[in-house]
Amino acid sequence: MMRDANVTTTTPPSTTPRPGTGAETGQPKRRTLFDRAEVRERRRPEPVAEPTDAPPRSKKARASLLAAVLTILLIAGCLVSAMIGQLYIPPLEVLGFLLNQVGIDWLPGPSHEFGAAALAEVRFPRLVLTVLVGAALAVAGALMQGIFGNPLAEPGSVGVSAGAAVGASFSILFSLTFLGPFTTPTFAFVAGLITTFVVYSLSRSGRRTDVITLILTGVAVNAVCGALIAFITFSAPTQAREQIVFWQMGSMNGSRWEQVWLVAPLIIVGCILAIGIGRQLDLLSLGEKAARHVGVNVERVRLLVMIYVALLVSAAVAFAGIIAFVGLVVPHIIRMIIGPSHRALLLCSVLGGALLLTIADLGARTLVEYADLPIGMLTSLIGGPFFFYLIRRSRAKGGAWS
Repeated sequence: MMRDANVTTTTPPSTTPRPGTGAETGQPKRRTLFDRAEVRERRRPEPVAEPTDAPPRSKKARASLLAAVLTILLIAGCLVSAMIGQLYIPPLEVLGFLLNQVGIDWLPGPSHEFGAAALAEVRFPRLVLTVLVGAALAVAGALMQGIFGNPLAEPGSVGVSAGAAVGASFSILFSLTFLGPFTTPTFAFVAGLITTFVVYSLSRSGRRTDVITLILTGVAVNAVCGALIAFITFSAPTQAREQIVFWQMGSMNGSRWEQVWLVAPLIIVGCILAIGIGRQLDLLSLGEKAARHVGVNVERVRLLVMIYVALLVSAAVAFAGIIAFVGLVVPHIIRMIIGPSHRALLLCSVLGGALLLTIADLGARTLVEYADLPIGMLTSLIGGPFFFYLIRRSRAKGGAWS
């Protein structure tokens, strides 16, 4: 009895079923809302870390590296272009000529009696104008692709090149010379500006401009300008017809310093203003609604882009004629390398467009001996296949682009 008294007894846990569980009725246990949430949480797979884009510092470093490489290549391309021609001038003599212009006599100048005159009056004016025109076309292409959100857009999409061609053809047809050698370039410049603003005005509705309407209006205006050019070419005499056709092919032949001084301020100011709205283009690439939500005046940005494109392209084609595909190829290649940040894209487009047109002009002068090929023909040979590649790439991505 004493032994039984010392035994410690424990109370078994209560087996009374909790109400609402279904155990008191013998039915299966019903899961509550919290139980279901717990089960879903257990079944949910662990999140997998997805690859992210390069950090901002890496993108800035990539853009800086690309800008440095393009600058070096552009300087080398300009040096080679100044050296090569019907009269070969060694590189040290080219550098010596440049240093002599600023009063530095470290290197000898051109040894040939016509070397200095060839550099000063022929090659350097053509080279500087080529760099300016290439930069203008590439920046205009980057602006168009940014505002339309499409890599297939180029300055000709809004009719500025076709309008300039109509103005130049009109001047050549009637042999207008009241401004001397600047008559045809002036007509081309003014006609390009007018055509761009006509396209913009026709595409506005209710104080707003739709991108699709802008593109379609540009297509229609391009068609009308093409018909006018064809009619003028058909009506012109043989000599004027040859001038019109050759002008439309594009060429840097006959460039002079007077042309450089007229074009340089317009292109330089246009490029600087274009780079200044790069941040707003970045926000606009998120969509019009998102851009308006963060305070971007979409219509103002679109109008500024149209003005800058008209200014740059009209100034470029006024003396060089129509040069296709520079505004298409250069911005897209640079975007694939450094990403879509528009400030870096526009800055590198300045260098890339100048480099591409410098190389094309060098080929135009040297591929055929004692002949000057149309530079627009060479850029089209490069840009045509690349344009086809862009179309195929866009279709493979289901219409998306990056």
